[in-house]
Amino acid sequence: MTPVDGWKLGETVFSEERIAARVGELAAAISTDYADHELTVISILKGSYIFLADLTRALTIPVRVDFLGLSSYIGAESSGQFEWNARMTTSIRDRHVLLIEDIADTGRTLLHVIDHLAEHGPASIRVCAFLDKPGRRVVDIPVDYVGFQIPDRFVVGYGLDYEGWFRQLPHISTLERV
Repeated sequence: MTPVDGWKLGETVFSEERIAARVGELAAAISTDYADHELTVISILKGSYIFLADLTRALTIPVRVDFLGLSSYIGAESSGQFEWNARMTTSIRDRHVLLIEDIADTGRTLLHVIDHLAEHGPASIRVCAFLDKPGRRVVDIPVDYVGFQIPDRFVVGYGLDYEGWFRQLPHISTLERV
């Protein structure tokens, strides 16, 4: 792939096939855990959109899907400040909620979103993150379902981006300066 804005793809961390297999495993576990409950899945946009689509199609239980838009990144770094750019339209009062996140990093975004969702009176809130960087965690947030744990490296693909670039990749790769 041609370099973009002074960045190029590095090594492939997770292949398309490995991702598909892991998403299937997560869907099976979630389907089992929520077999006796109605489930509302809420995705944090934009990075989780591909993971959300693949995961919900693999679930064997009925789900309601909604979205939240929240931004805290400037380039490759989190600013620590949050800006809402999309609010959910589904009521979650007394409902079991599974929050879908692309990457659990510092934990600040997840804490902010969990606090926001808790104000709406759900029966439960659990978290499913496609990627987890526990080495960067500054806020203790439980991640109930994890696709893959990764070290502290900036990665793109499968919905994750750098300034809107690279989301379309079917795999996860590192990003390197040219």
